[in-house]
Amino acid sequence: MKNIIKISLLICIASMVLSACGQNPRTTDEGIVINGVRWATRNVDKPGTFTAKPEDAGMFYQWNRKVGWSVTDPLVNSDGGTTWNDSKPAGESWRKENDPCPCGWRVPTETELASLNEVSSEWSELNGKPGRFFGSGKQSIFLPAAGYRHCNSSALISVGTYGNYWSNRVNGTTAFYLDFYSETVYPGFSMFRGYGRSLRCVSE
Repeated sequence: MKNIIKISLLICIASMVLSACGQNPRTTDEGIVINGVRWATRNVDKPGTFTAKPEDAGMFYQWNRKVGWSVTDPLVNSDGGTTWNDSKPAGESWRKENDPCPCGWRVPTETELASLNEVSSEWSELNGKPGRFFGSGKQSIFLPAAGYRHCNSSALISVGTYGNYWSNRVNGTTAFYLDFYSETVYPGFSMFRGYGRSLRCVSE
């Protein structure tokens, strides 16, 4: 009986979340659980939306900002602007009001993002787009190698050869992120929070 009540409660909560977040496929995602963390299967596109397909790069985001930037030239942001913001983003964590993730999702913590470095991964392609699979079998996600935008010049760098994903935490003046190439995956800290990097959300 207790198990039935728990299951009913979980279904009720899930229904309320879906109701609050809507049924649009660009704002909802079933996610994949890896090491106890439920990851979205697609990158963030414009604020509050996922990309249409897992291999799509989405948009780049500067740390603790809710404005997306194009992953191809010409440079344009999610508000239609074309002037790059080269100031240093402030804060000690990614504020909720600045979180571009869709409803029910958020930017991952340092620990959550670093956990992807603890599972098997493979450089590959998905529908012709280069990137890296993390996890195994059906319990895996694909992160496109979208490159990034430089914090000062906004120039596109390493598109198709480099994946670069933000976490929501900082350590002193540096922000944590996860990098990967075809050969390796490693977590690191960046003093340059103004870089435009990709975002992959986790469930709240």
